[in-house]
Amino acid sequence: MAACAPRRGCTKRMMMNRRHFLQQSIAFLAIPSHYARASELDCEIAVIGGGVGGYAAALAALRNGRRVILTEETRWIGGQLTSQAVPPDEHPWVEQFGCTRSYRAYRESVREYYRRNYPLTAQARARTELNPGNSTVSRLTHEFRVSVAVLEAALAPYVSSGQLLVLLEHVPQSAETDHDRVRSVAVRDTRSGITHTISAKYFLDATELGDLIALTKTECVTGAESQAQTGELHAAAQPQPSNSQSFTHCFAIDYLEGEDDTIERPRDYDFWRGYVPKLSPPWPGPLLSWTYCEPTSLRPVKTDFIPNPQADAAGDRNLWVYRRIADRANFTPGAYQSDITLVNWPENDYWGGDLVTASAEGRKELLRKAKQLSLSWLYWMQTESPLPRGGYGWKGLDLRKDVVGTEDGLAAAPYIREARRIRAEFTVLEQHVGTEMRMTRTGKSLAEVTAEKFQDSVGVGAYRIDLHPSAGGTNYIDISSLPYQIPLGALVPQRMENLLAAAKNIGTTHITNGCYRLHPTEWNIGEAAGALAAHALKLGEPARAIRNNRKLFEDLQRSLVSQGFELDWPRVRPL
Repeated sequence: MAACAPRRGCTKRMMMNRRHFLQQSIAFLAIPSHYARASELDCEIAVIGGGVGGYAAALAALRNGRRVILTEETRWIGGQLTSQAVPPDEHPWVEQFGCTRSYRAYRESVREYYRRNYPLTAQARARTELNPGNSTVSRLTHEFRVSVAVLEAALAPYVSSGQLLVLLEHVPQSAETDHDRVRSVAVRDTRSGITHTISAKYFLDATELGDLIALTKTECVTGAESQAQTGELHAAAQPQPSNSQSFTHCFAIDYLEGEDDTIERPRDYDFWRGYVPKLSPPWPGPLLSWTYCEPTSLRPVKTDFIPNPQADAAGDRNLWVYRRIADRANFTPGAYQSDITLVNWPENDYWGGDLVTASAEGRKELLRKAKQLSLSWLYWMQTESPLPRGGYGWKGLDLRKDVVGTEDGLAAAPYIREARRIRAEFTVLEQHVGTEMRMTRTGKSLAEVTAEKFQDSVGVGAYRIDLHPSAGGTNYIDISSLPYQIPLGALVPQRMENLLAAAKNIGTTHITNGCYRLHPTEWNIGEAAGALAAHALKLGEPARAIRNNRKLFEDLQRSLVSQGFELDWPRVRPL
């Protein structure tokens, strides 16, 4: 499907086609009619949560011949890549190495989808490393419906054969356990209210907040540990179990000069207009402004905001370009009247409460407030932002509801940075991956130091330890880390036998979650969990036994390598 121009330039027929695309996407994975009222469902591997990790877990289990049920709370599988509206955050070597084969195939499929279906310029079409958004933060910023189409296409053969059942808009409600095993999980269809009970041999928690961990009473950690608990240089002085990272309701906008698309004044606008963050170290002033804390130095930094800049005037500090998902220069003239950019900036991070430990009602209120913050930020940009040539308000900024597929124009789900974390067989500490602590611990220079080598590696990842302001009032913690391995022990709970962590809920700390939480690493974690569960079923051995038996684990590693996993890094620099 060729992309049409932004909403204000589209005909009514074109807009109907866009809605039809979304409806097709939803219908593709809709629950088959013969399951619609079935109360009991059975499979070999149940993946609860269809985000980045959950999707990859299901794909790995299916590839290894297992029957799978995948549940997802929203209408789109893909989590950060789709319903949360977060373009991929990746390390600088991702085009060459440092991710799984399936993740690389996903990335190339996104590019190929654009080449087949979008009116690219000849220059853009010929670019091997096509970046539809030409953003400064990622090499593959793109529209979220493209990821939905690509992810669904990879699952289509398994859906058609009956090997996979996908339950969209289903949330986990309860779990039945028997000592150290999960027997079943009940999920509720949020549209019909019908509850399905899923029985499986393995359950993988890929929920965004680690909700299955809570339902199964699996031992876990929340918030920030203390230095006394972990020995980490950047850990808190005291345990702070309700101090999780901020979350964000992202949204997409475009801009047409001379138009007025100002939204209705948000209900909480007066609060946010006068809000000055109380963080430690301090924030430089009002949240709704173009000045914020630079994450590494924590010094005040003034950003630029120039919609639709010319290529030679984009600027490294222009937030418009930072997470731009459609650069009109990549497309034939007239295809896009404006760029489209994604707003996931410091100004709409919400840290006013801890989403992880909140009650169900508390979560609803926190999500409402976070939405109000995002809408207030947009309204401020439209009405009070200083303009370069004088005056106030970028009135031509338009909330692109069609891009995120929602009625309110905000992403269908919040961008979650931190979840409950299992008490795992092994916990990754700052001592294992933090550059400063590794240099101190090993006595090696910056040029020589590497992350800890894990004998039970099931993958690799790389990102700075990037903690956004948190619910306990802590400002950014943004420090150097070393390209790292993913230890299998971090995916295996200390007690539960048939539950695995498959997303941001693995055995990390508050600090190390800051580098293990990004897209390629979460994909690798989920894919490893799915492959491990399938391998355990094949051998008839528990996952824990595979990790702790050298021969069994080496067999698993050989299987992973044959499936395109990378288990170690070549020599690369710290981030």
